[in-house]
Amino acid sequence: MRSADVIVRGAGPVGASLALALSRQGLRVALQGIARAAAAPDIRAFALNAGSAQLLRELKVWDALPADACGAVHDMHIEGDADAGRLDFSAWSQGVEALAWIVDAQALQQALDAALAFAPHVQRLHGDDTALRAPLLALAEGKASATREKLGVAMPVHGYAQRAVAARLVADVAHAGVARQWFRSPDVLALLPFDRPQSQRSYALVWSLPDARADDCMAMDADAFEQALADATGLAAGRLRLASERAAWPLALARADPVCGPGWVLLGDAAHVVHPLAGQGLNLGFADVRALAAVIAARESWRELGDERLLRRYARQRGAPNFAMGQLTDGLLQLFASEAPAARELRNRGLGLLNRIGPLKRLLASHALDA
Repeated sequence: MRSADVIVRGAGPVGASLALALSRQGLRVALQGIARAAAAPDIRAFALNAGSAQLLRELKVWDALPADACGAVHDMHIEGDADAGRLDFSAWSQGVEALAWIVDAQALQQALDAALAFAPHVQRLHGDDTALRAPLLALAEGKASATREKLGVAMPVHGYAQRAVAARLVADVAHAGVARQWFRSPDVLALLPFDRPQSQRSYALVWSLPDARADDCMAMDADAFEQALADATGLAAGRLRLASERAAWPLALARADPVCGPGWVLLGDAAHVVHPLAGQGLNLGFADVRALAAVIAARESWRELGDERLLRRYARQRGAPNFAMGQLTDGLLQLFASEAPAARELRNRGLGLLNRIGPLKRLLASHALDA
């Protein structure tokens, strides 16, 4: 293929799903790059909402996931600094099948790659082909996108001086589809129910910690780390033991401006990065894919794919939701990271009050279910 309708740079979940979505419209797609390489098994897990799951169903990827690679969250318990600071959600009260689905990152990538192998209009290119031309360049290369930098697009980064520590855990009691999260100064700990490596007893851990504390946790031996988990969770999920290596990465807030221009557009982490405390990072990327695919499908027959006015329709659709999620996660982090007594009292009373206001709680959950 020496020419294409769309070049997609970045073959991770966002880039791969965009290539599949545009291929379904009959567009010729050149997909450049390879999925995130890892020296060790990928221990990440994604919390996907209903909108993301629906996109993957439409792309014939969802049903291809192994049964143990995708687990439903039926209930979520969120705790603050004190017993009064508690918030509970349930799929039953929301009238939905699940609050979220916890999906193995490596299994998701493998399912996307398998679907791409059967996509008739997608050509995989593992290097930069400077001779390749297309009316539209879609950048899904991640937060360190080199092409975005070459375009001169600003993406100021606000570092949190925190890192996320991730691991797979196995508990001595069944998780029953319950996700648990602790918001305390200065850390946020999430246990996401999972079936790998052990059915009904596994969790994906995401523990956001100040850099120094993250260093300590990464340096601990397994016994010390498991004791730190016991202290942090109060054994609410049972006794937890490590079932994988640990990984860590820095946390930040960032947003590109602009996200499109003549012949190019940004999606996913190449356009926005948020704190993982709400588990919405990949959901925002998949929502970008849905919006851009819909805008392209509805374009006028005479309009070029790279027409900036067309791409601005996508930018308008995604601008407010992406900005709002960034502000929400940042605001929550600032509130829960503060050690001031007034802030502690506000957050704990706020969680308890919100837990008792059914309509407001359902409204908050509905936004998270389909960002």
